[in-house]
Order: sequence, then structure tokens, then C-alpha cells
Amino acid sequence: MLEDKQWSWVLLFASSTTLICCALPILLVSLSLGAVSAAMFANFPFLAALAHYKLWLFTGSGVMMAAAGWSLYRPNRICPSDPEKAKACAQAHRWNTRIFSVSAGIWLVGFTAAYLSLPLLTLYDRLAG
Repeated sequence: MLEDKQWSWVLLFASSTTLICCALPILLVSLSLGAVSAAMFANFPFLAALAHYKLWLFTGSGVMMAAAGWSLYRPNRICPSDPEKAKACAQAHRWNTRIFSVSAGIWLVGFTAAYLSLPLLTLYDRLAG
């Protein structure tokens, strides 16, 4: 089983891949930089694979986020009674909470860009026009 410190790095990596695969290309195209997005996909073929399997990517990273959240906020999480170790445990918990929050934010941006941006834009067009 992964320790708290290891979870945070796994989460940051997993959420960053969702951002790179899905949110970055949409952002570039939205800023009229479609050629940059096309050049990225041409020079980094793994991006196409990530985009092709985005459902699996988001599902896997979402499951990891849920497991890490449970690990971070689980009931009966106890720090050692030794004052030095308790201080280190509390500091590690604060950092893990920060990294988890950043990872969750990145994941939500990627999810919104990949799955919600087009339906929301279509809804906005219907309401505005």
C-alpha cells in the first residue's frame, strides 16, 4: 500500500496527464492557436494516445483521486505520540492536503475541458440565440 507521501506524487502525475491530454489542446484552440496544438500532437505522439483513451484516463485518475482522498481524510488517522514524529506527521499531512487540493483542481479543469465545455457552450448558444 502506498504511504501518504507517495500518494501525493502519484496524484499530481495522474491529474497532470488529464490536463495535458485534454485541457491544453482545447485551451490552445480556443486562443486561436490550433497550429500549436496540431504541432504538439505531431511531435508528441503519446498525446494522441492519451486523448484517444481519455475515458480510461479520467476514470483511472478519478479512482486514484478518490483512494488518495480516503487515505488523506480517513477516519482514525493518527499521528505518532512522539512529539518530533507528530510534528513531522502534521507537516506532511498539511503538504499532502495542499498537493491533493492542487491535483483535484487540475483534474476538475481537465474534466471540464474534456467533457463539459462543449455541452455548456451549446447550452449557452441556445439560451443566447
